[in-house]
Amino acid sequence: MTRPTPAPRTSASGAPAADALARARTRTRCAATVLLAAVTVTALAGCGAEPSTGKTGVEALGSRAATSPDQQKKAAPAGLPGMPPVQDPNDIYAANRPGNIAPVARNFPSRVYVPNTNSNTVSVIDPKTYKVIETIPVGIQPQHVVPSWDMKTLWVNNNRGHSLTPINPANGKAGKPVEVHDPYNLYFTPNGKHAVVMASMDRELVFRDPHTMNRVKTVPVTCAGVNHADFSADGRYFIVSCEFSGELLKVDTEKMKVIGQQKLPFQGAMPQDVKISPDGKTFYIADMMAHGMWVLDGEKFTTPKLLPTGKGCHGLYISRDSKEMYVPNRGEGSISVFDFAKNKLTKKWRLPDGGSPDMGGVSADGKVLWLAGRYDSEVYAIDTTSGRQLARIPVGDGPHGLAVYPQPGRYSLGHTGIFR
Repeated sequence: MTRPTPAPRTSASGAPAADALARARTRTRCAATVLLAAVTVTALAGCGAEPSTGKTGVEALGSRAATSPDQQKKAAPAGLPGMPPVQDPNDIYAANRPGNIAPVARNFPSRVYVPNTNSNTVSVIDPKTYKVIETIPVGIQPQHVVPSWDMKTLWVNNNRGHSLTPINPANGKAGKPVEVHDPYNLYFTPNGKHAVVMASMDRELVFRDPHTMNRVKTVPVTCAGVNHADFSADGRYFIVSCEFSGELLKVDTEKMKVIGQQKLPFQGAMPQDVKISPDGKTFYIADMMAHGMWVLDGEKFTTPKLLPTGKGCHGLYISRDSKEMYVPNRGEGSISVFDFAKNKLTKKWRLPDGGSPDMGGVSADGKVLWLAGRYDSEVYAIDTTSGRQLARIPVGDGPHGLAVYPQPGRYSLGHTGIFR
């Protein structure tokens, strides 16, 4: 808060003592105002308000979204209405540091939830023991386990079962499935106002209520296989990959409208995961047939350039310090490591017995990268310092978009856990 400058004041005699007294009174009133504001913000932080109550995403987050005057001066341009402000315009993942678990998720047990696409189950792994402690039956063809915007629920995307199964991360219990057609993947707008279902076979982006999942608006698309996405730093648009037609979409978040579309310059391209850089300037799109990442200027939406990583490039995951990105290459059993500051690949880790590393996430402390072995009915735990394989855990058939939960951050944008 910037204190107002008191207007010059003089007594009838022009005595300096009167000026000093006036200034002292003004400072006292300002101090009281600051104290009252601090108390109010603290109270709001414990309210647990959600967007469905009519409050914006900022109000729902309370004091965690507050910034100092210096931070406000450096803040990024105004974002999507209701979106929590970016904490650091140079690092949109600044809230994802180890230990920074949101209050609502702080007491959730640490688990790895693995959707087994061909077994119609979710395997639950205890990361401390590297063992499956429970198997949860779900709908037909579960593809991803997705944390909700408010971080209170995990949604299992039952693609061919046309439903979402809610799991309570506090106790690991599954609730009654919610009918949703063709939910291949699921995202949430940065202000928490809408869920966005990637209806891959229906060729639709479906905006829904983030709690009830009631349909709000259906956006038909002309590309095939909409499946992954990520949002711009200001939340005003998001980039979507279309796997089966090798295309990219640019979508206006607030208008819920496709505003850009392009074909990737590679015959047979199959774009997968999408992730934005910490500085918010560049989008990376994994491509399992081009065997690398497309590097895209999201604002200009010009033709991207290809950075080769390895055969079957598939997922993209940011390190806890925002310095690196882990890139699993499913076709060769390796993980490439991209350094943002150096703007290049610096390491490649190979699984000792091969494998098919696919989708996953990073542990809350940043020390372990968890990936599903899509074609090997297993999950890999990998040390993020050395690249050493820590464990290889048998699960169901066709493990896919596993979620490590809880993770640091203020809110979730969906997929297997994109937190900001």
